[in-house]
Amino acid sequence: MKPMSKSTQNLRYFALTANLSLILWVGLWQSTISPHPHLNNFILAGVWVLPMLLPLKGILQGKPYTHAWANFILMLYFLHALTILWVDDGERLLAMVELGLASSAFVANILFARNRGRELGNKLKKLSQVEKEERAAHEEKTTSKTEKPNR
Repeated sequence: MKPMSKSTQNLRYFALTANLSLILWVGLWQSTISPHPHLNNFILAGVWVLPMLLPLKGILQGKPYTHAWANFILMLYFLHALTILWVDDGERLLAMVELGLASSAFVANILFARNRGRELGNKLKKLSQVEKEERAAHEEKTTSKTEKPNR
């Protein structure tokens, strides 16, 4: 595997710190800081933390693809924070911290995945190139169907 540049390594640490901080924050919020009055606070904290644990192995290993798809999971926490900001005056400060951490993790994941992907040579093709390849494949397919075998 290619070595990581210093700037990409810094982005990796930023992403790692933001993701781990969000896991810690959500766990503390749900278990200790403001537990639910009618549900077991540790089970509820576990339910809230569990989705973020799914990509954790790949994030710890610095895999750019994992950082990219982890952002889909982060959207749950982003939306949760926005909802709490809107509806609950008592937990508004807690939600602001969650929103800041989720946003930081999202941006850090994007930047790391993009930079590391470029270093590894993982590039997405331009749409025009994809269209040309599809057109050529389609033309080749239709040409081979229209040709009649010689008997």
